[in-house]
Amino acid sequence: MDTDLMTSEQGPLAAPLPATLAAIPETARGLVFSMFVDPHALEKNDRTELLARLRDGIAAHPEIAELRVVFGMALCVDLEVQEAIEQLQHAVRLDPDSFIAHLKMGELWMRLRVCRKAEEHTRRAAALARNLAQAELSRRQGAAIRTLLRDGVERGGHGAVSGLRGLLRRLWSRGGALSPAEDPGR
Repeated sequence: MDTDLMTSEQGPLAAPLPATLAAIPETARGLVFSMFVDPHALEKNDRTELLARLRDGIAAHPEIAELRVVFGMALCVDLEVQEAIEQLQHAVRLDPDSFIAHLKMGELWMRLRVCRKAEEHTRRAAALARNLAQAELSRRQGAAIRTLLRDGVERGGHGAVSGLRGLLRRLWSRGGALSPAEDPGR
């Protein structure tokens, strides 16, 4: 991290912001910085304040996809998942070529264990990566999604595993005897 950002007399985000993120209200910039450093460190009143300021920013600049991504991330920190999904989807619609919008949409779907949607957005993010750091982020996220898929933890994607568990439960409850209909060897 740039040490000038951390030691500036004007605050943690005093360095020039990209034009699209300059739309974050100045009153929210410190809270956004804190959220990026450690989202769990934000107290409830700080999260409420951050969401209110970001809503103001969205009202003033509804066309900026990156602002909606930051807002979606803040909503995730506050456990407002449905609205976070809506904001990130809106960001992807506003800028279908946004690496960060697709990466964060994929991350949210991954955390919700909707792995096929997560995989789709993460692959798109990987295709949009413009540098090695972005490529590495999308690669790691893709690897985590593949692990979830392989381990069968996708919501709705664990039928074979739960079917095997059910078969084993029936076996143990009956003392090991399967009916002819349940016997996979028949």
